[in-house]
Amino acid sequence: MTDRAMITDPRVYFTKGCGRCDRFGTPDCVTRPWSEGLAELRRICGAVGLSEHAKWGHPCYMHAGRNIAVIGALKGSYRLGFFHPALMTDPKRILVKQGPNTEHAGSVVFTTNDQPRRMEATLSSYLTEAMDYAERGTLPAKSERTLNLPEELVAIMDDDPNFAEAFRALTPGRQRGWALHYAGASKSKTRVSRVKKSRDKVMAGKGWNER
Repeated sequence: MTDRAMITDPRVYFTKGCGRCDRFGTPDCVTRPWSEGLAELRRICGAVGLSEHAKWGHPCYMHAGRNIAVIGALKGSYRLGFFHPALMTDPKRILVKQGPNTEHAGSVVFTTNDQPRRMEATLSSYLTEAMDYAERGTLPAKSERTLNLPEELVAIMDDDPNFAEAFRALTPGRQRGWALHYAGASKSKTRVSRVKKSRDKVMAGKGWNER
């Protein structure tokens, strides 16, 4: 797979994809089967007054200086994700978690191209709710969840104070991402290897899935 640069113009996503793999601009891009639905999501986000930007290779929608929602596509579905899901009231119960390690449900998943159009009133109300939180500067309460660090990480941090300081300076989300990445290895030897290989990125303040 060729290491490509992510798109910087959100409009490109709707015709070619995110730019991160060799499927970019080809019929095999995961965005292609969902072109109609993705276009509808884009229209709905614009209709409520959100500004469109490209972040992480995806169309990101902002209001009052804050990220509100992001559009993405997978092989079997596409979705609209909210950035502060803990704030959302979700009266229609349409939000789902992005994965088993996600604390709050914050994505609307679509499996047909006509769903966004049929759900426009609901999607617009959810986006408007998130925009209101942004205007008021409302943020979710800090989570009290305890972060369980693999013992291999703790041992390396004890021997490397600079690394330990850098890890503790990461945002809670990045710390959790790294901890899950380390713990995902079944063997202690592999966990140690993952921690050591991550040092440069941790020192740079990056999360495990950031370049």
